[in-house]
Amino acid sequence: MYSAPYGSQADGGSLFSGGGFMPTQSATQSADGISRKSGGTQNTGLLPLTVKQISEAAQNSSDDTFYIDGIDVNNVTILGMVHNKEERSTDVSFLLDDGTGRVEVKRWIDGQDTFENEQIAALQDGVYVRVHGHLRSFQGKRNIVAFSVRPVTDFNEVTYHFLECIFVHLHNSKANGMAVKGPSISSPNYGNPVGGGAPSQYVTPNMTGVGGSMDECQKRVHSVFEEPSSLSSEVGLHIDDVARRIPGFTKKQVKDAIEFLVNEGLIYSTIDDDHYKSTNG
Repeated sequence: MYSAPYGSQADGGSLFSGGGFMPTQSATQSADGISRKSGGTQNTGLLPLTVKQISEAAQNSSDDTFYIDGIDVNNVTILGMVHNKEERSTDVSFLLDDGTGRVEVKRWIDGQDTFENEQIAALQDGVYVRVHGHLRSFQGKRNIVAFSVRPVTDFNEVTYHFLECIFVHLHNSKANGMAVKGPSISSPNYGNPVGGGAPSQYVTPNMTGVGGSMDECQKRVHSVFEEPSSLSSEVGLHIDDVARRIPGFTKKQVKDAIEFLVNEGLIYSTIDDDHYKSTNG
């Protein structure tokens, strides 16, 4: 019997949708509440993971897509202890240790944002934090570009996170007819950044990438997503809408620019593969 992946409309996970990082998708997705593409089931929500699951995730060499339990892994939530914090004028980075391994986390910062500065100051070695971010691979090393980093104040959250990881892994393994070996996870719209909804505290600087800057098309596309009308849209912008707003670039150039911005953690997909929204919205 078919069992829908956790978080779809076909199971109890839908009761929790709409309260986390992504908007509710119930009105816009197919009958089983998920989007599909070759290689696995696409999950555009916020996925609870352990570092071990990140390190063991399968990766498609052609497009750098990560897969766990047959599910595409994009935006994730992890929880652990801060180690080796390094703060610079444009970003802060640290190693997050959750007891199963360590992964590098980077968060872009805006030195003029008082609330953000207070958050960053609270990130000290030995402090437990909850991280929401985008999983990517750079120079063969997996890391997280964070949208939100906040200290854990209730340690029941630590227990809850790992229980959630186990539950979601078991559910999705069963849904995809896989043998259950160990925690490997995907889930729906879980986790609440500070203030709820998309993390408004994430402010992107005027540069992106590691040691590089955007080309003209990437800058134009990024500026479209940062317009007030785009930020206020719950479902974000369709690729065709973006292309219409910046004449002079082909649709392929626009799609390539969008893929670049997604990989840099500046935008994320919402209701399907064609709609995207700024992480600053």
